[in-house]
Amino acid sequence: MKEKIIIANWKMNCNPAEASLLVHRLDEKIAANKKVEIVICPPFIDLYPIHKEINKEKFALGAQNIHYLDEGPYTGEISPAMLKGMVSYAIIGHSERRNHYGEDDKVIAKKIAAAYRHTITPILCVGENLMDRQHGSSDKVVTDQLEADLAMSTAEEIEKLIVAYEPVWAIGTGNFAKPDDIDHTIKAIKTSLTGLFGERTSQSVRIVYGGSVEPTNARVYLEMADISGLLIGGASLNYSQFADIIKVAQNL
Repeated sequence: MKEKIIIANWKMNCNPAEASLLVHRLDEKIAANKKVEIVICPPFIDLYPIHKEINKEKFALGAQNIHYLDEGPYTGEISPAMLKGMVSYAIIGHSERRNHYGEDDKVIAKKIAAAYRHTITPILCVGENLMDRQHGSSDKVVTDQLEADLAMSTAEEIEKLIVAYEPVWAIGTGNFAKPDDIDHTIKAIKTSLTGLFGERTSQSVRIVYGGSVEPTNARVYLEMADISGLLIGGASLNYSQFADIIKVAQNL
């Protein structure tokens, strides 16, 4: 059985002092556990100070975004070359990047390839909006995203991929999805990966769920057969709540 992975996406929150305090308090709350990997994805400004002080037996670091080029005249951007050796993961294709910054699948595919080029594991976010769901298009929307986003990647690279299924209608809304709501789409993701890269490769890919996850519903998702972990937004900013979610995973 693959180890579980719990990923914290802090989004645009926490200055360096706040980030340091949050990680310190979380460190006090949880024990190291080989069954569960914990990944913290803070804002870029917090990455270096956390990297210097983080307990690496308990935590890994991830970026919330990357550019697809290594360097150049791109004001405000951060390349994977600049992060190499500091982060192990990078969130790519989050719905907020797609919706607010116009990132399309071609750009996301380039970012996935750039992450692999610098030995950073992509956490690829896919998910449908409420209208897609109401029209019965969830599976098609998500698998179309998956196919386009992985167009520049090889089967060997994909073995290390994490797919984060985040139905947009459930992110930050408190309207968390029930297992029956998402099971079919998660299975469609597995089937799509098998068709694209083969059975052995698809079995290596970890699928995590994200969308209004809290300590009270974390177990429901983690007990699903095809779910290997969780991508946590708001609850990850509360060290007590996030520690409780981690403990649920550790105690399975």
